[in-house]
Amino acid sequence: MDAGEGLLRPATVVLNASPRTGRVRAVLRWYVDGRSTTAVLGDVDRPTRAGNLREGWRLAEEAGLLSSAPVPESSWASSPATRKSMRANRGKDTKPELRLRSLLHRDGLRYRVSVRPVPTLRRTADVVFTKAKVAVFVDGCYWHGCPQHGSLPATNRDFWTEKIKGNKARDAETVRLLEQAGWKVLRVWEHVPPEEAALLVAETVSAARREARAARGSEKAAVE
Repeated sequence: MDAGEGLLRPATVVLNASPRTGRVRAVLRWYVDGRSTTAVLGDVDRPTRAGNLREGWRLAEEAGLLSSAPVPESSWASSPATRKSMRANRGKDTKPELRLRSLLHRDGLRYRVSVRPVPTLRRTADVVFTKAKVAVFVDGCYWHGCPQHGSLPATNRDFWTEKIKGNKARDAETVRLLEQAGWKVLRVWEHVPPEEAALLVAETVSAARREARAARGSEKAAVE
């Protein structure tokens, strides 16, 4: 994982279950100078342990905690088998995303999932309407600095402050770059009721399609 200041550390996802509520929380753990450091990734509710681990890795990747730098030969993850296992533990779906997609599909909307709206731009949207050019991001409250539910861990507070600040800056840059490329961008907080989010997406896609039809009509009239 990316520990900041160019430092890479081997990390693992662990699952903590609350004996009182039964909720399972994914936590990223790594060591610096022999001391354990952790970051809460969020609640997970997959039906299997393997599914919860995959979701934990996905949350860590979404937060920008995982590095794409080559793994050193001396690394604990330097073997092909270990790297394959780590890659397999990363998923791409979240509960809010699945609920939103289910409602959109029910309403007859078809879309692509977890793809780059602009192939040459290294930004992946959660739900993409290619023809309408609408990109939807479902943002986790913790990792994207939600003003209502965002919070910081007690340990390594300065690091997490900068990490989340960087995530917010990247989000803003993503919106700017996609809009410059002619896309409409929606960023929906995970706490927004799925029905409300689905309605917003459907209305945006419908408006984008009307604008596209009007533009084609104007171009046709100009040619004639």
